[in-house]
Amino acid sequence: MENKTLVMKGITKSFPGVLALHDVDLEVKPGEVVGLMGENGSGKSTLMKILTGVYRLDSGTVTWGGKQVSFATTRQAQVAGISIIFQELNNCPNLKPLDNLFLGRELYRKNSPFLDLKTMQEKAAEVFKYLDVSVNMDTEVKKLSTAQQQMIEIAKALLMNVNLLIMDEPTSSLSDRETTKLFGVIRELKSRGISVIFISHKLDEAFDITDRIVVLRDGENVGELVTKDSSQDQLIMKMVGREISTLYTKRTAKPSDEVVFEVKNLSGPPYVDDVSFAVHKGEILGLAGLIGAGRTETARLIIGAVKKTKGEVLLNGKPVEIRSPEEAVAHGIAYLPEDRKVQSLVLKMTVRDNLTMSIHKVLTNWFGIINRTQEREITDKYIKSLDIKLTNREQIISNLSGGNQQKVVIAKWLATVPKLLILDEPTRGIDVHAKSEVHRIIAELADSGVAIVLISSELAEILGLSDRVVVMQEGKVRTILDRKDATQETIMSAAFSGSANGVKETA
Repeated sequence: MENKTLVMKGITKSFPGVLALHDVDLEVKPGEVVGLMGENGSGKSTLMKILTGVYRLDSGTVTWGGKQVSFATTRQAQVAGISIIFQELNNCPNLKPLDNLFLGRELYRKNSPFLDLKTMQEKAAEVFKYLDVSVNMDTEVKKLSTAQQQMIEIAKALLMNVNLLIMDEPTSSLSDRETTKLFGVIRELKSRGISVIFISHKLDEAFDITDRIVVLRDGENVGELVTKDSSQDQLIMKMVGREISTLYTKRTAKPSDEVVFEVKNLSGPPYVDDVSFAVHKGEILGLAGLIGAGRTETARLIIGAVKKTKGEVLLNGKPVEIRSPEEAVAHGIAYLPEDRKVQSLVLKMTVRDNLTMSIHKVLTNWFGIINRTQEREITDKYIKSLDIKLTNREQIISNLSGGNQQKVVIAKWLATVPKLLILDEPTRGIDVHAKSEVHRIIAELADSGVAIVLISSELAEILGLSDRVVVMQEGKVRTILDRKDATQETIMSAAFSGSANGVKETA
């Protein structure tokens, strides 16, 4: 155990019908950043949940600081110095940020039953300053963006006396700027001897921040790489057992001159002000910007989830009034939201139920009876095309990994055969192979004539897929860049300063 903080040996865990982990080993040294990578369903999150007391192992041992341990709860793990930021947000949406930060570990005045609000507020301000992030402390968490909620999760972990910090997809909702800030925090923690297990599907991030990368495949440890001595191709080969020739599918058709969808002077609470842009048939229009730029809020105004205060929405040149997401679907507009747990899935229902719920009207006959044969065929079609890993179509969706849940959400909206498809962080929590497949589907949909609005915090994804890029800042459109003019530099210049030098702004 010399110079080793954590040693997990021979970890095995089964669920009904699924061997999730088989004889897995993992070691972490003090002040080391270890990447834990693999495809969706490879066992990464399960292994970390065993370490932190969410699941009990079937066999194997966990040694922490030289002593064999078996945590029964996450609280026990936290007391021992192990903290985890889960892939799925664990905030209480009806509470304010301060309440979430100190929930279950409130600070009290000395020799008093009353809360020490002053100290709690000071600690909260200190940790958010450390993260260099602005959060409205007077609003309910559910009203904050997913990215801000993610930063609250990170802040909660940093407020603890932590020796090992586990980050499960911590950057999935963060822009490049916020990710850079977080990596600065990780490097500072490392300098203090604090260990980090970093789980991510973003290969460039893993190579940027980790010392070693441990790879799981089908519930087994298939080896590790020393980051500085390895390549992304080597990592992909270990993860999927084969090469992936390209992450972005080459388009076979160009966008039409025909405008399918347009917004003019769209405004609404709380972040959207006078937004205008058009989307052509077969075009992928990227929406880029930092946290709080108003991208998701614009999408929610378009589909009627939030009432607009001003502006027009036009389909095929004709104004339409959309007052609800249901009306948006009826007009051929589908929206894949960034928070699958809250806005997309019914977690206690089956994969089949979730995948087809958006098309029940199409599957139902005059007598109100759903065509179950057709429903099963559609479900199986998308399970195969998106490579969704599950036991069968009747599996409860909460038992799927986060990435496979996301694939079901994508399939749910593809099944509506939309004219305009708005994708908000469509590859969040998805592994490199699945991401390649989703990119292929997006490209093929555009080639077939579907107009697509792509919201993504990954600049590489925006640049790799978009025909044009709308850059937003503080609820406004700062510039619209053609593909040939869109680079990381021009996008970030517009996102920060409100202009992209030398690039003509178009509508």
